[in-house]
Amino acid sequence: MTIHRHMLVGAFVSSLFMIEATAQQTVQYQVDQNAEAVQRAVEAAGLDAIVAIDHARLAAAEGVEMPASRVQVFSDTELNTAILSQNIRAGLDLPLRVLSFDERAEATVMYTDFAFLGKRHGLNSSELADAFTAKMDSALATIEAIAAPIQGLTENYGVLELTSAHGHPETIERLRAAVMSQGDTVWFGEVDFTQDAKALGHDLGPATLLLFGGPAPGGVAMAEFPAIGLDAFCQKLLVYEGPDGSVRVIYNDIAALAQLHYGQTTKPHHQLNERLTATFSKAVE
Repeated sequence: MTIHRHMLVGAFVSSLFMIEATAQQTVQYQVDQNAEAVQRAVEAAGLDAIVAIDHARLAAAEGVEMPASRVQVFSDTELNTAILSQNIRAGLDLPLRVLSFDERAEATVMYTDFAFLGKRHGLNSSELADAFTAKMDSALATIEAIAAPIQGLTENYGVLELTSAHGHPETIERLRAAVMSQGDTVWFGEVDFTQDAKALGHDLGPATLLLFGGPAPGGVAMAEFPAIGLDAFCQKLLVYEGPDGSVRVIYNDIAALAQLHYGQTTKPHHQLNERLTATFSKAVE
């Protein structure tokens, strides 16, 4: 029997594809296991689950491939209020969050620690740091995880800002309407920090976090940068009232966060920044 060389090469290539596909499935399984372990730990610790987003599967439903990636956002009202009382702008990086993802074919878990908040928002309270760390440790009780990078992080790093011509409630409504008028966007919810603080007997001032995302453009932006699913995605808009009474809107610079995590950016990051800024600017004018 004669076996042609091109048949052997074809079989070898097919085997490589099968091995790669199996490896990807294995990493997806590990990512899922890690995400589910975080979910169980969050529930056991009595933390409030806000939203869980499966970046990769949402993107796949829109025809975009990216590595496995699942972010979980959960909350502790007392901790949030204590931090926001120090700097309300820290709400952009609250509530707590953990990302389970595929980083170069390895299942990885990353979280935002207090060092990140401290550098980005000028927080230096050891009491807050201890409280934050204790809550995060409870969510990662059975999982080996790494903290988000802080090398090169400075105060207000990657924070984009707009001033609204409208009051706090109207600004929120206008932003929600502008965001949801785009056909590729999913609304994930909002966190009313003011009401949460009021329930504890604290007067925080108007502050609301809006959560939403575009699975397809987000998947493209994360395709080679899955770690930015921790802080750049889903999209977060913090709408709050400043000391002078003006309503301000702050959100993340996606390119800046890609630079922080990977030391580089690509065109989709800048394109999304431009799109988001145009959308938000029109809504608050």
